[in-house]
Amino acid sequence: MKERESVTDFIEGQAAPADALFVMVGTSHAGNVGAAARALKTMGFMHLGLVAPRYADVRSQPEAVAMASGADDVLRDARQGDTLAEVAGDCGLLVALSARVRDFGPPLHGPQWLPELARTAAAQRRRVGFVFGSERYGLDNETVWRCDALLNLPTSPDYGSLNLAQAVQIVAWEWRKAIGAFEHAAPGPAAEAAATHAEVEGLLEHVQRTLLALGYLDPQAPRRLMPRLSRLASRAALTRQEVQILRGICHAALRQARQCGGDDTESRA
Repeated sequence: MKERESVTDFIEGQAAPADALFVMVGTSHAGNVGAAARALKTMGFMHLGLVAPRYADVRSQPEAVAMASGADDVLRDARQGDTLAEVAGDCGLLVALSARVRDFGPPLHGPQWLPELARTAAAQRRRVGFVFGSERYGLDNETVWRCDALLNLPTSPDYGSLNLAQAVQIVAWEWRKAIGAFEHAAPGPAAEAAATHAEVEGLLEHVQRTLLALGYLDPQAPRRLMPRLSRLASRAALTRQEVQILRGICHAALRQARQCGGDDTESRA
């Protein structure tokens, strides 16, 4: 299926709505273009757009290639043109990155709005384009007016300066979360089997015998030590292996207590 005929694409083999186009307008530094390509690829996106970069050959400049650091394909295949319409003409929703609201401009949103945008894009079969301004001046009013929404990345009020490639990375991360791609992360180690209630009760009985043998627990005045340990075991959500380890420690402590002339309760366990 051709790209512009569908708003579904694939991120690491998983279907996701609206594989976005990340557009950089008027970029001055070749290194930022390469770094942005790397940022996109680490989040599973492959589509970079360049509108009127300072250097026409920016995609092949050594600094850009070096900063891409393995994302050479994203850099090489980046769309490039003189106007936003030329580069992002197949996008159905354009989101400008800016904290400044313009008169008669689009509404301003924060990152928490992106899941709603993802649902809208999928329902309307419209591709999303995120539009970033130049390093020094951001986006001009004419470009912002051509977009459907503004997106602001909240930063410290004392220092709100974001590197251009950093901004691309953050938006790519937030968009990946919004479309649910993180649900398909590689699985970790298999979870260990949880201890049964009976196994935990057996452990607590073993602990009680050990504490009696060590003289820590007074059978005439037990207070509420064992109920507290029971709650501790419940919160810990012990696995079977952990129960076995703890019972092994109890066994060793009881053996040591017997050698020192203590209670031989363990022999009756």
